[in-house]
Amino acid sequence: MNIEKIKENMKIEGLSEYACPYERGIRLNKEEEDFRPSFYRDIDRILYTLSYTRYLDKTQVFTHRENDHLSRRMTHVQFVSKIARTIGRALNLNEDLIEAAALGHDLGHTPFGHVGESILNEISLENNEGYFNHNIQSVRILMNIENYGNGANISIPVLDAIMCHNGEFALGEYHPNEKSTEDFLQEYKESYHNKKILKELKPMTLEGCVVRVSDLIAYLGKDIEDGIRLNIIKKEDIPKRITDVLGCSNKEIINTIINDIIENSFNKNYIKLSDNIYEAIVELKKFNYENIYAKAYTLEELEHIKEMFNHLFKKYLNDLNSENKEADIYQNYLKYMSVEYQKSTNARIVIDYLAGMTDDYIEKQYNKSL
Repeated sequence: MNIEKIKENMKIEGLSEYACPYERGIRLNKEEEDFRPSFYRDIDRILYTLSYTRYLDKTQVFTHRENDHLSRRMTHVQFVSKIARTIGRALNLNEDLIEAAALGHDLGHTPFGHVGESILNEISLENNEGYFNHNIQSVRILMNIENYGNGANISIPVLDAIMCHNGEFALGEYHPNEKSTEDFLQEYKESYHNKKILKELKPMTLEGCVVRVSDLIAYLGKDIEDGIRLNIIKKEDIPKRITDVLGCSNKEIINTIINDIIENSFNKNYIKLSDNIYEAIVELKKFNYENIYAKAYTLEELEHIKEMFNHLFKKYLNDLNSENKEADIYQNYLKYMSVEYQKSTNARIVIDYLAGMTDDYIEKQYNKSL
């Protein structure tokens, strides 16, 4: 078997001069590679993580709705991957890096989406564990939690793209920021204590920039469709100045933005949106926040979710502090983890456990603890 020829067959040919070459797919822990290129191997590793499987029962925007057609975290991640790979192929970028980062970008998301993230951030700060952000938690999962606390040893450009993916911050242009492994690790560590850095994070690759903007593209129109499906909004509620530019449906919005990016970014070392498209995106994002996200939960639901997180955090922390080896956090989680992982603070272990739960599981654990 000609292994060298097979290795070449596995690589994407004709990459742009601005694409990330496979040779940059270095890992924190050196290991022997097989016939798969580094980023391709990352795709496989992420797909087979336990965290990826749990996407299936994690909220995107709406929770506990009797409608099987609403987007979940799993479908959102697949949408991001497809949109990002479409842009990446058109621009001759490294699709393997793009797919790996897209599939792994939300691994750190909590149950109940951004609501759960906000609650866990409060808990983390109150217990001197720094800021909690899902993009940073995604990196922690792949470096320190998966594989029973040994990490998945994902390549640095993929980890960096995941860390810098935050689609909450829309930009008209996305410029990669050249950085070393040490720079990446420093940004990662600093993010727990420096709130400003989260808004300043920029991917080290153009592929990371594509994943970041694709996260935004993937949820803008889809959340509108879900809002309409639940009668929270009507299509006619969207201002005409937005629909005249982007279109009315998820299909039109995605197609308009992708085409605009390709037209403005081809053979460039950055990702660019035209001014009118960018302005319409910002306005649509604002519309979604005011008319969809703000109405996704009732006050009673929000209080219930907060109660679950706080109650379980206190219970599990007490279990660890008192070394209650019969507690669920030991039996279902900690006893399987590596010796190195178990050196983490008790508060951090509880935060990791809660963040990794699905919507159904946290409800089940809460009801069991009462």
